[in-house]
Amino acid sequence: MSTTLSPVPPSQRPPVEPLGSEPARPALLSPGRGPAPGTAVPAAGCADLWLVDTASHRAVAAAQAPGVLDPQEQARAAEFLHRGDRDGYLASHVALRRLLAGYLGRGPSGIAISRAPCPGCGLPHGRPVVTAEPPLHFSLSHCGELSLLAFAVTPVGVDIEALPGAGTVAEAAEVLHPREAAELAFLGPLERRHAFARVWTRKEAYLKGIGIGLADNPAGHYVGSGPVPARIPGWTVAPVAVPGDHHAAVALRTGPGPV
Repeated sequence: MSTTLSPVPPSQRPPVEPLGSEPARPALLSPGRGPAPGTAVPAAGCADLWLVDTASHRAVAAAQAPGVLDPQEQARAAEFLHRGDRDGYLASHVALRRLLAGYLGRGPSGIAISRAPCPGCGLPHGRPVVTAEPPLHFSLSHCGELSLLAFAVTPVGVDIEALPGAGTVAEAAEVLHPREAAELAFLGPLERRHAFARVWTRKEAYLKGIGIGLADNPAGHYVGSGPVPARIPGWTVAPVAVPGDHHAAVALRTGPGPV
């Protein structure tokens, strides 16, 4: 089954400024669109960020999934009992393959996605990878009806989360670095929730970027709870502007450091 994609107009593609302390702004991916085949990969120190709204992609993703996703992805989608979860998975993974197809100049169904060795144990359940020249790294995070995707020439991780409730923040305090927990303790109830969301999205984006994810101890990494992320050797961590009551972050390898 062939899949026809319309190219994304240049004005709707992500900005290419290097990441910094200011929020990065993802481009909203339109249903049925993707980068034109052979679109240049992001420059060093930059990450392309794309936002997918499940509600607008639901019908297109369901129609394209049989011809785009591999058998493992289709089997995974069928495992979801709730339609909303299944729709989110299909929308994000069809979008991922459409975007990879544009960057790599290949058909979306012909792209083999595998797992790199885990930095902790060496088994093949690390970050997802594709074989490409020049190299292309990517990361995907899904929350509710929003999915955030990142693409870069060096390891990259993203995370998007809804603003947590006060109970969740209290229960999860033990997974924070001691300095982060101390910072949150001095904040009022609402600001504590936002600060926790900043910490958690930064932490998970970074752990996904190095390829170990939450298998590592989140409390062992300090990312800071303030408006500006803490410095991590070899990595740039930046907030991502996302709609509604959500927080998001991206972590990009920009120098020597954990990989």
